[in-house]
Amino acid sequence: MDLDLTDEQEAVRAALREFFQKESPPAVVRDAEPLGFDAALWRKVVELGLASMAVPEDRGGGGAGLVELAVAAEVLGRSLAPVPLIEAAVANNLLASLPGDAVPEPLVSAAVTGELLATPALRPVEGDAARLVPAGAVADLVVALQDDRLVLVRTAGEPVPAVPNLGAMPVADRRVDPAEAIVLATGPAALALHRRAVHHWQLLTGAALVGLASAALDLGRDYALERRAFGVPVAGFQTVQHRMADNATAIEGARLLAYEAAWAHDVDLAKAGTLATMSFLFAGETAFTTASDALHVHGGYGYTLEYDIQLYFRRAKAWPLVAGDRRAAYAELPRRLYDETAATA
Repeated sequence: MDLDLTDEQEAVRAALREFFQKESPPAVVRDAEPLGFDAALWRKVVELGLASMAVPEDRGGGGAGLVELAVAAEVLGRSLAPVPLIEAAVANNLLASLPGDAVPEPLVSAAVTGELLATPALRPVEGDAARLVPAGAVADLVVALQDDRLVLVRTAGEPVPAVPNLGAMPVADRRVDPAEAIVLATGPAALALHRRAVHHWQLLTGAALVGLASAALDLGRDYALERRAFGVPVAGFQTVQHRMADNATAIEGARLLAYEAAWAHDVDLAKAGTLATMSFLFAGETAFTTASDALHVHGGYGYTLEYDIQLYFRRAKAWPLVAGDRRAAYAELPRRLYDETAATA
């Protein structure tokens, strides 16, 4: 297994990094708050074909894999770009994987081309609503699991208020009316499709958190070289150096795990779903620890809105919470690992 990026993937990374540095500087991120969505930037992302890059070519996409999507997600995380690229990519991949008679082709085409914005609901429907849907406040289509049915819900036209949150994310509760929803799949097939979509969201969000952590570390390093205490830069203090070295090591580990999870899905390994969850959990911890340490290097300034590090700190805390209680995910991991080991024994 070689997880080094190919020359083509490195070129994609460089091009996207240049794009997001230009189009999503901190000023754009700030202006998009509190909703966390920049419509103009989203149109540019759609024009680049990023949300459909992993959709098969015969369904109108770019035919790339999840490794390429992870590259895009990591770069997005570095810039905190206020666009729902991950959510749209996951939903588009799911819709495009369905047979032609499962969902009206015009809806799939509209989602793939970016005419409509689709997003997955990570949690099963409770009562008559899908709760805390990522990008739910701006999405036109929501794919949700209702009992043993995977359904597609379209916005009725009225605006959907976002749930206020620390990370300035367009999360929202979305009503699901069984009479109006399009049934995409039922039974075990529906559960499997939804589970796969959640795993895709986890591994891509994990990659984005790696990018976030890397950028936060850079901010902390740069400020440590600039800030002076007792007449010397604080970067010369061993405690600061050791923390940053630990952060850098953890980031590399999180990056390796994120790309392993993406590769595992591309080659359809049995443990791909578990790797996605592991990547998401470890990247979330790494991003929060790194952003917290970088904020503390800034001293009291780190807590003020004028400094960029608070943008990363808040999102490092908030992004993983969309998936729910991480303690429950950690508790479930041993069972999943045991089941996979037993199945291959």
